Amino acid sequence: METNKLYECTVIIDGGLQDEAIAAAMEMVQRVITEKGGTIKSVLDIGRRKTAYPIKKKTIGYYAHIEFTAATTVIAEIEKVIRYEEDLLRYLIIHLTSAFLEMRKRVEKYSVVIGSPEDNASAEAAASDTAAK
Repeated sequence: METNKLYECTVIIDGGLQDEAIAAAMEMVQRVITEKGGTIKSVLDIGRRKTAYPIKKKTIGYYAHIEFTAATTVIAEIEKVIRYEEDLLRYLIIHLTSAFLEMRKRVEKYSVVIGSPEDNASAEAAASDTAAK
């Protein structure tokens, strides 16, 4: 019997779509994961961001991370279904090993997510300090 492993699926959805279409694409990805036998642990919606380079002639993407557990044989089935979804610009499914999770904890402990309220507050504080001088 095969044990379930922890995976992360990162998706980039076309950012030019309406919010309802983006929500439908996210729902489709989550539905495929659960229908194929996976169990979703968490969903992190990052939101619309500018892509580093044009993907299918699009420069804005809606980014999301989905952590789930599934058997290794299920991953190929999930990819087979979401590969042909037109609203998805890119997707990537990776296996989260214990070493990777440990590294992620250390990075999160000492870093601030770009665009987070803490990051914006520190940028405003730095700007006010330079303006005061």
